Amino acid sequence: MNLLSRTIARLWLALTLALAVLGAAGPAAADSQLSALAHIDPGSSAILANSEGTRITLGLSQPVPFRAYMLDDPRRLVVDFREVDFSGLTPEAMLATQGQGTMIRDLRWGRFRPGWSRMVAELSAPAAILTAVEDTGDDPHVEIRLVRSTPAAFAAKAGAPSSALWDLPQPAQTAAPHRRQDGGEPLRVVLDPGHGGIDPGAEIDGLQEKVLTLTFARELKEQMTRAGMSVTMTRTEDVFVPLEDRITIARNAGADLFIALHADILPEGQASGATIYQLDEKSEDEASRKLAERHDRDDLLAGVDLAGHDDGVAGVLMDLARTETQPRSVRLAQVLAGAIRGANLPMHRHPVQKADFSVLKAPDIPSVLVELGFLSSPDDRRRLLDDGWRRQMAGAITQGVLNWAKADAAEARLLRR
Repeated sequence: MNLLSRTIARLWLALTLALAVLGAAGPAAADSQLSALAHIDPGSSAILANSEGTRITLGLSQPVPFRAYMLDDPRRLVVDFREVDFSGLTPEAMLATQGQGTMIRDLRWGRFRPGWSRMVAELSAPAAILTAVEDTGDDPHVEIRLVRSTPAAFAAKAGAPSSALWDLPQPAQTAAPHRRQDGGEPLRVVLDPGHGGIDPGAEIDGLQEKVLTLTFARELKEQMTRAGMSVTMTRTEDVFVPLEDRITIARNAGADLFIALHADILPEGQASGATIYQLDEKSEDEASRKLAERHDRDDLLAGVDLAGHDDGVAGVLMDLARTETQPRSVRLAQVLAGAIRGANLPMHRHPVQKADFSVLKAPDIPSVLVELGFLSSPDDRRRLLDDGWRRQMAGAITQGVLNWAKADAAEARLLRR
């Protein structure tokens, strides 16, 4: 990446962090920043009616952009403001000032979207806006004069006028960012049984990886749920789920961690025992490279190629996110390996390894891939079909996750201080 791209990325990151700081104060704080742009002045606000029509005066602490228009069915006057705090004034008090002959029978106001206020006056008869002006001097106020009209004339002019100021699309509502788990809520785990549907995964002697991983994931979910975790599975039946969708499922679930489950084949080696993989995009190990090719082949089946989708800025931002997430993934892999070893369950001679698996690339979710065993090993095949072994392995993984979560939460609480 050239110097210009890195500079743009750093500027974008600074903006992102600044927005995150503003958002961290929560909805109440955000509202307080937007609200009370102008305050209503009850003493200089009134509705006055006479034979010529009705005059609405709204005293303000400072000028604000506004617009006034009529809407039909029911007939009503609508006044939109760039936000006004009406505290201290009630519709009843305003209506009490109007006298005889007024065309206003009901009145209400409030905030109708972020940064904007609206006043609605229901009319007892057709009316037209004679004038709608704002005095921006020492005594700012809005004054609207209404005169009587006919039903046909009212209907012809009803409707909000087009305006670039008022009709711009509103910002999309987005969920608050998921904060790192600190033990205050149940741990949210996403289990990803490898392959599925049209992609059977490894196959040998009538066994299919997609079936074995799903069977184990169901048993692991049961044990984790009993331990107090909230568990989501990327698939609960024999269906095909593209790789990018698996990560999306995890993000939508607000996952605190992601565990992919596999049972592959390495025909050229004598691999045996469980193995924990963590992400290494620069892995040059031949066995890891071949496994990555096999794990990622369902992208090809789905016709989805994730390569090259990130521009330079997004790539830098994801790398920065991984500086916080990746060490947690490394600790998760180590703790899981220790728990499996502690349960006296067979492990590969190199129990923790690195590989470039696509399902481990979510930059904001600690992720590991667990090879439960290798179908190329007769011993592993026998263990994967054994109810007792699966129960023990699920228990070991569950305990390992609990151990990791406890230490991870303590670190999170310390960092927030």
